[in-house]
Amino acid sequence: MKPLNPRFIFLLSLTVVSSSFGFYLPGLAPVSFCEQNSKGDIQLFVNRLDSVESVLPYEYDAFDFCKDTDENRPSENLGQVLFGERIETSPYKQNDDIRWASRWDYILVSMPHSNIQWFSIMNSLVIVLFLSGMVAMIMLRTLHKDIARYNQMDQEEAQEESGWKQVHGDVFRPPRMGMLLSVFLGQGTQVFIMTFITLFLACLGFLSPANRGALMTCAVVLWVLLGTSAGYVSARLYKTFGGENWKTNVLLTAFLCPGIVFVDFFLMNLILWVEGSSAAVPFGTLVAILALWFGISVPLTFVGAFFGFKKPGIEPPVQTNQIPRQIPQQSFFTKPVPGIIMGGILPFGCIFIQLFFILNSIWSHQMYYMFGFLFLVFIILVITCSEATVLLCYFHLCAEDYHWWWRSFLTSGFTAVYLFVYAVHYFFSKLQIIGAASTILYFGYTLIMVLIFFIFTGTMGFFSCFWFVNKIYSVLKVD
Repeated sequence: MKPLNPRFIFLLSLTVVSSSFGFYLPGLAPVSFCEQNSKGDIQLFVNRLDSVESVLPYEYDAFDFCKDTDENRPSENLGQVLFGERIETSPYKQNDDIRWASRWDYILVSMPHSNIQWFSIMNSLVIVLFLSGMVAMIMLRTLHKDIARYNQMDQEEAQEESGWKQVHGDVFRPPRMGMLLSVFLGQGTQVFIMTFITLFLACLGFLSPANRGALMTCAVVLWVLLGTSAGYVSARLYKTFGGENWKTNVLLTAFLCPGIVFVDFFLMNLILWVEGSSAAVPFGTLVAILALWFGISVPLTFVGAFFGFKKPGIEPPVQTNQIPRQIPQQSFFTKPVPGIIMGGILPFGCIFIQLFFILNSIWSHQMYYMFGFLFLVFIILVITCSEATVLLCYFHLCAEDYHWWWRSFLTSGFTAVYLFVYAVHYFFSKLQIIGAASTILYFGYTLIMVLIFFIFTGTMGFFSCFWFVNKIYSVLKVD
């Protein structure tokens, strides 16, 4: 194996020794030095050793060189520990009267990615405008004319009608595996609110890229505190589906998806422990995460579920028939699987450029800082998932296929499958990773990202269709 090379941060630190220009290591607050208030030697900090051929970072002094005899670690936040971004002292110091200030913005401005980001935004906006035009045409022209004509017909003529109007007695029939769907929707709501608030705070500058770990710390804390929303949404929808096993619903909401993520993360952490990597999360931190989960998130989920079950289920605008209507033979494009596969293409087209920069920041040791672009792409993604799913839902209802509950979730959720395929392509085409441990770590962490993205996008598609279906059937005059 080739010897590991120090990160460019340390090279910049060495530059401080030989010149009068200094950059502070992200994660540490800048300190000003002046003659009137001199603080003595300037302590330089180092991060870690890593390589383009491995995702296993190591402590800076793991190989017994440049070891600092007087180690004094600065304080670290939860996000730094989870990401393995620990900061150590180095034996190098600089005694100078040069004022030391933050020059992080200079590094950020020098990165030539803004043109590509604007291209990404314009590409996403074109997709959104196209979908918005399609939805507007359906809502304002086709649906309006259909509803007006249907409401003017007598009962016998209405029975001879075909299309989405004929399945009004079955469209709100509870879905199969309603408990699992409600659990996914509760967790998806939690992830959506967490992501929105985190990116919004990052746009305002509260979560600067110079503060390593702040983004992850904010996301973890928000996820813990938003257990109430997950429990409430899951319980309310499960009651709407006619479910009665409320205890099982609450337990699954609190433990299913977080449990899958934690088990995956723990297994990846075991590999890091075995390899002696500095990215391994200490046992005490794992205990602290479990304490946050079981001590705060789970009780809050129970509280949310309590209020959710106290509320009545959401009443459908039309009555459901006792005998299910037979679904006619479907064409290839109106069958569930082709529709689900097509549904994820446009949302993925909105994010794939942004996804490249995100993967670079995670695996190629680059700094991601354009949170304004990311927040805008996030909003575009939500809109695109909603509109694409509503369009496909309308086409399926016109084909008299009323099984829209799960299909609406899976249609936009299938975007996560394209994300996984892109991650596989990125691994083989952009990275130079070798070794079984690094490969397992890459795909293990990618699966966590894919699962969270699947739940999030699926939830956006479901609630859009839920609103759409309730809206169009609430204006029908049905005896």
